[in-house]
Amino acid sequence: MADGTHILLDQRLVAVVATFNRSAALQKTIARLLAEPCEAIVVVDNGSTDGTREWLNAQTDVRIYPVFPKSNLGGAGGFELGMHVAMEQYNPDWVVVMDDDARPDKGAFVRFVDAAHHGWDVLAAAVYYPNGNICEMNRPSRNPFWHLNEALGTIWGTLVGRGRQGFHIPDTAYTGDAVVPVDAASFVGMFVSRAVIEAIGLPDGKMFIYGDDVGYSLRARQARFTIGFAPDLRFEHECSTFIEKKVYRPYWKIYYNYRNGLINYRAAAGIYFWAVAPVFILKWFRNAKHYGEDKHIFISLLRRAIKDGFANRREVSHAEVLALVERLQTKGHPKS
Repeated sequence: MADGTHILLDQRLVAVVATFNRSAALQKTIARLLAEPCEAIVVVDNGSTDGTREWLNAQTDVRIYPVFPKSNLGGAGGFELGMHVAMEQYNPDWVVVMDDDARPDKGAFVRFVDAAHHGWDVLAAAVYYPNGNICEMNRPSRNPFWHLNEALGTIWGTLVGRGRQGFHIPDTAYTGDAVVPVDAASFVGMFVSRAVIEAIGLPDGKMFIYGDDVGYSLRARQARFTIGFAPDLRFEHECSTFIEKKVYRPYWKIYYNYRNGLINYRAAAGIYFWAVAPVFILKWFRNAKHYGEDKHIFISLLRRAIKDGFANRREVSHAEVLALVERLQTKGHPKS
C-alpha cells in the first residue's frame, strides 16, 4: 500500500474524524487515511471508554492530531470542534469529514483533486456499505422546495409511499464520472472548501447527532455555494443505526432524529413549512407501530422532539435526553 505522504497534492487536505467507543473501527479508518495524501487527521474523541484515548496517545505518526473535549459533544459537536481545530492548526484548502466507522476507498483523495472536480465548493462522496450496496443514510438529495421536478416527484412519491425517492439522487447517479449538483449531503466523505468554512462558519454542534450535515449543506447552498456529488469518490461505511427496520437504537436517538429533522425541514421549506409540517409529522407518528410494547417511549420522545423543534430549541443537554428516556423506560417497565 502506498504511503500517502509520498504523494504531493496541489490542494492541502485535512481529514476530520469524530469518534466514540468504536476503537476497532477507528483504527481501520486511521490506517486507511494514513495511506492517503492528507496533511493531517484531526480525531475528536468524545470521551470513549474502550481504550480509544490510550490508543490515540500511543500513535507516533505526526499527522494524527487527537482532540479530547471535556464532555461528549456528539457527532455534531465533534465535527464542529474538529473542523475548528483543522482550520486553526493547518489552514487547509479543504477539510473532509467522516464518522469513525467510515473511510475512503484507496486512491479517493488523489481522485479528489482531479481537474474534473474543480469549480465545486463542496463535494460529496458516494458512500457504500462494505457489501457494496449503496448506503441509504448517506444518499445526497436535492431540496424539493427549490426544484419543480423534485417537488412533483416528492408529492407523487409520498402518495405511493416512496416520498424519499422523489428528492434523493437515483442509483444511476452513482455510475459514471459526472458530478451531479445536490443541495444536501452527509458528513461521511464531505469535502468542504476553506471558502465555505470562512463564509458560513462551522456545523451546529448543538444538534448533537443527526441532521447537522443537512443543516450545514442548506446553509452553504443558501449562501450560493455549489455542492456536487462525485460518484468516483467512494467511501465505505459500516453503520448500524437501525438494528431493526425503522427502529432507532438506543432510543435517545429518536429525539435527535425528529427534533433536528423538524429544524431542517423548516430551513428547507421556508414559507411552505407550515403547510407541509402536518403531513410529515403524521407520517412520523405512524412509525410508532415499529416499536411494539415500547411505542409509548417513541411517542413521548417524538412529542418532545416536535415541541423543541417548533421552538428551535437546541440547548437541550444530552444528559437531559438520557434522563427522559430512563424515566420513560422505568414508567413502562416498573420494577417488581
